[in-house]
Amino acid sequence: MSMQSLLSIAADLSWPFAITLAWVVGEFGHRWTGLPRISFYGVIGFILAQTQVGVLPQTDAGPMLVLADVAFGLILFEVGYRINLRWLKNNPWIAVTGLVESLLTFAVVYFIGIEFGSTSMTALLLASLAMSTSPATIMRVINEERSSGQVTERIVHLTALNCVLAVFTFNIIVGFWMFQSSTDLIEASSSSAAVLAASVAAGTVFGIVVPAMLRRLGNMAQDATVAFALSVMLLVALTYTTSLSPLLATLTFGLVARHRRVAFSQAQRNFGALGELLTVLLFVYAASTLEWASVTAGAGLALAVVGGRLLTKVVGVAAFSHVSGISWRKGVLTGVALTPVSVFIILLLEHARQHGVNFGDELNALAAVTLGLELVGPVLVQRVLMLAKETHEIKER
Repeated sequence: MSMQSLLSIAADLSWPFAITLAWVVGEFGHRWTGLPRISFYGVIGFILAQTQVGVLPQTDAGPMLVLADVAFGLILFEVGYRINLRWLKNNPWIAVTGLVESLLTFAVVYFIGIEFGSTSMTALLLASLAMSTSPATIMRVINEERSSGQVTERIVHLTALNCVLAVFTFNIIVGFWMFQSSTDLIEASSSSAAVLAASVAAGTVFGIVVPAMLRRLGNMAQDATVAFALSVMLLVALTYTTSLSPLLATLTFGLVARHRRVAFSQAQRNFGALGELLTVLLFVYAASTLEWASVTAGAGLALAVVGGRLLTKVVGVAAFSHVSGISWRKGVLTGVALTPVSVFIILLLEHARQHGVNFGDELNALAAVTLGLELVGPVLVQRVLMLAKETHEIKER
């Protein structure tokens, strides 16, 4: 067998090997340390991507991004499905909390970027992405710890609000970036707004049609898991062919499906074994897109962004804790739990690149932010849930 054949075989096996290794390390790491499994997945993905022999191939495009979007789509569907609009209507201070802390984060991170010498456009992009919270990390840790309670539900709802605001703001700013040479800001904003509106519309249609189909079939609790998983895959594929946002579409799908009164409570969290496998792939892929050179180049700004972002989210949530019905302590814990951003940022940037927007070295700080919070973020969420006494093991004691 020639060396070329061996290299070809090795390339074909690289991703299955990486995912399997990450899963094994995650299981043993969780058992020995008690830390969330996804922190270990990220470590393996990043290490394998930095090796001199290039264990993992280039991930700028291709099937891995599609699979990552499917994995993230399943998670966003679950996030959307857990959003209780009636609760937000009865307690509007939760929505106010999400809006205020997101806007406060945007403003603070923008000025941090300007102080570090970033251009105005780079600072705007950095600020828009910093508004978000990673639903993949949040949902994975919540499902792993089987947590429930006031803090858990607020984390989920605020994460969804953060993501929606971040997607809208990021796409509008990217629209300005793409059309800045023509100086036609109206065209830029209308084009971005049209994509976002169409993404919401696609998710809404799926959220109406799929539950209606399940209702006609009957026995919805048994069939819902497979039907929703296949529907998410189809929706992601549809958004790719129409250049829409799979992130916003799948989140909307889950939100509308919940309020079509389809029983999904008996389905496995995280879509069972399928969700487990795709989650490993998602976090390995996300970490593998990072480069050590970019991480070190943006480390200084990254530390400032992480610190400023943590402060604004804690202050923003804690300020409205009493009027929204929880203690100041639980408000602080909720704000701390909104720290993770990693996977959400990576996929937004990858989709921007797919549409021809290449930021180059403009956002090096995001690589450092992403790597740090890829590892530390899940641990913070886990500790918050434990301190709030909402994890399954603590409740059983």
